[in-house]
Amino acid sequence: MALDAQDDRSDDTLLALYGQGDRVAARALADRLAPIAVRVARRMLADPAEAEDVAQEAMLRLWRAAPGWQAGTAKVSTWLYRVVANLCTDRLRRRRPVPLDAAPEPEDGRPGAEAGLIAADRAAALDAALMTLPERQREAVVLRHLEGLTNPEIAEIMGIGVEAVESLTARGKRGLTQALAGRREELGYGDD
Repeated sequence: MALDAQDDRSDDTLLALYGQGDRVAARALADRLAPIAVRVARRMLADPAEAEDVAQEAMLRLWRAAPGWQAGTAKVSTWLYRVVANLCTDRLRRRRPVPLDAAPEPEDGRPGAEAGLIAADRAAALDAALMTLPERQREAVVLRHLEGLTNPEIAEIMGIGVEAVESLTARGKRGLTQALAGRREELGYGDD
């Protein structure tokens, strides 16, 4: 099988194969899961470099768990989401509060393109608004609305009930609405 071909084997199968020494399976699983880990960490930490570190640590933990992985006990992706969320929470707890004025401005990778600038402004506004939410609300909102997980999957990741997930996401959405209130025109939404 070509390395660049889409691998349709399950995460469990790929992890079990890696646990037996199959490096091609490891590559396929890393290609599938590492971008998810980076994306979740970036949303929770609002720091791309730190998100890369968290994703790398989470993937290392997955590789260490591979030989003893028991298929069917948990989804590999759910396990990874939980590890990423825990690592992010640990890092957030170690951080000192940074005044908003001292936070670095996010870099825009596509200068000059109006659509790119608007998208970057919207993403920065969302990232800043996410950082105003309490950690558990932010985690629930990121997993539900940005990663598209179901409430039962989030409940398993966060170790809480589905009703608690619903409550956290509802409160998180209200918090985001408040944080972004009055910025529609500035963010290019106009009268939409």
